[in-house]
Amino acid sequence: MLTGNVKKIVPERGFGFISADDGNEYFFHRSGLDSSLEFERLTSGERVSFDVERSDKGPRARQVRAA
Repeated sequence: MLTGNVKKIVPERGFGFISADDGNEYFFHRSGLDSSLEFERLTSGERVSFDVERSDKGPRARQVRAA
């Protein structure tokens, strides 16, 4: 499990990016949020933890939850 901060949110498209503590940036989609988080309430800078899965477009954050 990795941790990081929400870097950017694109609400009209339902996705965003996380700047992880490992130095990488990960894409996330609203469908990848844990049920404890609401996409509409996420803010830039919010601390999160997440798992990483491979997708056809590269690594993607899943099971994103508050850290």
